[in-house]
Amino acid sequence: MGVRTESHKTEWLTTLPSLAWLTLFFAVPALIVLAFTFHGHTPNGGVGEWSLATWKELVDPDYPTIVWKTLRISFQVTVWCILLALPCAYAIARMGTRWRGVVAGAIMLPFWTSFVVRVFAWKTVMHPDGWLQAVYHGWLHAKLALFSWIPGVSVPVLADPPPGNCLLGFAHCAIDTARTTIIDSEIAVVLVSVYTFLPFAIMPIYTAAEKFDFSLLEAARDLGAKNFHAFRKIFVPGIWQGIVSAVLMVFIPAVGSYVIPQMLGGTNCVLIGNKIFMRAMQQRNIPHASALATLMAAAVLVPLGLAAWWTRRAAARDRRKLELRTAQLMSTGGQR
Repeated sequence: MGVRTESHKTEWLTTLPSLAWLTLFFAVPALIVLAFTFHGHTPNGGVGEWSLATWKELVDPDYPTIVWKTLRISFQVTVWCILLALPCAYAIARMGTRWRGVVAGAIMLPFWTSFVVRVFAWKTVMHPDGWLQAVYHGWLHAKLALFSWIPGVSVPVLADPPPGNCLLGFAHCAIDTARTTIIDSEIAVVLVSVYTFLPFAIMPIYTAAEKFDFSLLEAARDLGAKNFHAFRKIFVPGIWQGIVSAVLMVFIPAVGSYVIPQMLGGTNCVLIGNKIFMRAMQQRNIPHASALATLMAAAVLVPLGLAAWWTRRAAARDRRKLELRTAQLMSTGGQR
C-alpha cells in the first residue's frame, strides 16, 4: 500500500508542471475568451457590460458559408498532408540510423526561415507570368477537355474566344486568364497550407513508424501479399496512433490559419481566421471575435469528441465480442 501511494505521489509530481502550464496558458485564456462572448463591446474597442448582444450579432448569413469553407479546406489540407507524409515517413524509417537524422533535419529546415518570408516566396512563385500559373492553365485546359461533360465541373472561359484557341476540337476552350489566376484562389491556400503543415504530419508518423516491426511486412510478402496490400493492411494499422496525432496536428492549426488565406486567398477565400482577425484588430470588437473563436473551437472539438466517443464504443464492442467468443471456445473445450 505504501509503495502504491509513493508511486501515485511521484506520478502527480511529474505531471504537475505540465498540468500547471496547460492550465495557466490554455484553460484560463480559453475561459477568458468564453467570458468575453457574454459581454457587449464599447465604441473605443473595449469590453462592455454583461450582455447577450454579441451572440445575437452572430446571426449573419455569411458565417455558415465561411465556416463550411474553412472546414472543407482544412480537411483537404489534412488529407493531402497524410497522403504525402505516409510514404515519406515509411522511407525515413527504413533508412539507416545515420541518414534518418539527416533527412528528418532537412524536413525541419524550412522552419529556420521566417514563416512570412516563406509565404512571400510562394506569392512570387505564383506570379501570373510564372511557370506555376502556366501549369495551372494546362490543368484547366485538360479539365475542360476531359471532364466538362460531368455535372458541376466548370472552368471560366472567354465569352468570345479568338480562333485557334480550341483544344481537341472542343468549342469555347479559351481560358479566361483574368479569372483563373492561381494566386488569390482556394488552390493557392490549399497548396501553401500543405507545404506549411506537411512537417507536422511527417514527424508524428515517422516517430510511430520508427517503432514498427518491419519484419511483419516481410512475413506478409512471404505469405503472398503484394507490397501495397501489406503496406495498407499491416503498416498503416500498426502506426495508427501516429496518424491520429498527425491529423490533429494538421487539422487544428489549419482551421485557425489566417496568414496564408490573407496573403494568398484574396477576397475569394475568406476563412474564419480572417474574420476573427478583422473583428479583433480592424474593428476592435473583442467580444465578437471571441464568439467567432468559440464557434470555431466548437466546430472542431465537437466532431473530434464524437469521433473519439465512437472509437471507444467500437473498441469496447469488439472487446466484448472477443471475450464472448473466448468464453464460448473455453466452454466448448471444457465439454470435450
